Amino acid sequence: MTMPPGGPGAPGAHRPVRGRRTVTYATLATLLVIGVLASAGLGQLAIGPAQVVGSVLRSIGIHNTWAPTEELLEQTLWQIRFPRVVMSLLVGALLAVAGAVMQAIFGNPLAEPGVVGVSSGAALGAAGAITLGLTVFGAWSTAVFAFAGGLAATLVVYSTARTRGRTEVVTLLLTGIAVNAFAGAGLALFMFAGNTASREQIIFWQLGSMNGSRWSEVLVVAVVGIVATAGAIRLGRRYDLLALGDRTAAHLGVRVERLRIVSVVMVALLTGVAVAFVGIIAFVGLVIPHLIRMILGPAHRALIVASLFGGATLMVYADLLARTIVPSADLPIGLLTSLVGGPFFYLLIRRNRRQAGGWA
Repeated sequence: MTMPPGGPGAPGAHRPVRGRRTVTYATLATLLVIGVLASAGLGQLAIGPAQVVGSVLRSIGIHNTWAPTEELLEQTLWQIRFPRVVMSLLVGALLAVAGAVMQAIFGNPLAEPGVVGVSSGAALGAAGAITLGLTVFGAWSTAVFAFAGGLAATLVVYSTARTRGRTEVVTLLLTGIAVNAFAGAGLALFMFAGNTASREQIIFWQLGSMNGSRWSEVLVVAVVGIVATAGAIRLGRRYDLLALGDRTAAHLGVRVERLRIVSVVMVALLTGVAVAFVGIIAFVGLVIPHLIRMILGPAHRALIVASLFGGATLMVYADLLARTIVPSADLPIGLLTSLVGGPFFYLLIRRNRRQAGGWA
């Protein structure tokens, strides 16, 4: 039987999907560029977009007339704003990718590093390193202990919520509540036992902020994040097969448990290094992948790439608001993301309950 033109097997069958992806990527890229220029330029010391671009071009050896001539503007850009902007891009991107991977391996759109306690576990590990003065890994110590805490939390959630080849949503959420409660108690204990300096750092952790980001910290986040994100993108096809069910995926050649364990480690890496220097930032990994999935569909490779750009875009604008919404003040960025993510999470729960008729 001849397939009619435009049918599922026709050459143009995938054009709407590709067109939607192109529009999505172009929109996110445009918003991202505008956000970066605005975040680098706005503040107590205003710097024009042309000066921002000119400074970047001059730094890579391209001479131009846009670059600022005042030393104060150059120092402000390269010592304060650019590290903060790049850190916000990286943290948003990594948290969004971590959320997309968690939702893939749990098979549930409610999974997110902050909701199930991975972020809190990572923060607890970092707080322990700060309070106890653990420097066994040198400059990487905080990030390593944050990774260990995030990995431990992820393993607890994974081992508890998975049963008979599926994830129990109620168990997932209850385990996340338990992990968050334990991590909160641990943070309070470290605050009680630590000195004034460590106590201030732990409070910083609980609120989340990009303030004071340094290039050395940005480098650590970038190196670990690039490796883990590349791994997640490479596994995108296997996540697509995993969505068909464990048994079907296994028949198609996927080592299901091995894939989940590798993914758990990647989530811990992404979340641990993301919160290691800026503190707990919730709901980015929940909101962005879910919105991207609604736009592009469930194909995980495109989902992860678009989530990366979406998370970076969200975080750069959130950090811009945190710096500028209150004059001469720096609001905790975790506060802003929770104000957006909390209602979104509530609506998502109601939507899932209405569609499923209850929890399974």
